[in-house]
Amino acid sequence: MSSKKLETNAANNNNNNKEETPSDELTAVVEELLNSLSNKFAGVSSEIFAKMDEMSRRLDNLESALKANQASDSASSKP
Repeated sequence: MSSKKLETNAANNNNNNKEETPSDELTAVVEELLNSLSNKFAGVSSEIFAKMDEMSRRLDNLESALKANQASDSASSKP
C-alpha cells in the first residue's frame, strides 16, 4: 500500500473512532449513573436495616418492661 492510502486509512479510522466517542461517552455516563444509584440504594438499605434493628431493640425493651410490670402487679395483688 502506498503511504497516501495508509494516511487515508488512518484518517478514516480516527473519524470512525470519533463517531464511536458519543456512544462511548453515553455508555460511561449510564454506567456512572447506575453506579451512583447502586451506591445510594446500598446506603438507603443500610439506613433502613439500622432503623429496623433499633426498632426491634426498643420493642424488646418495651416487652421486657411490660412483663416486669405485669409480674409486679401480680405479686402486689396476691394477699
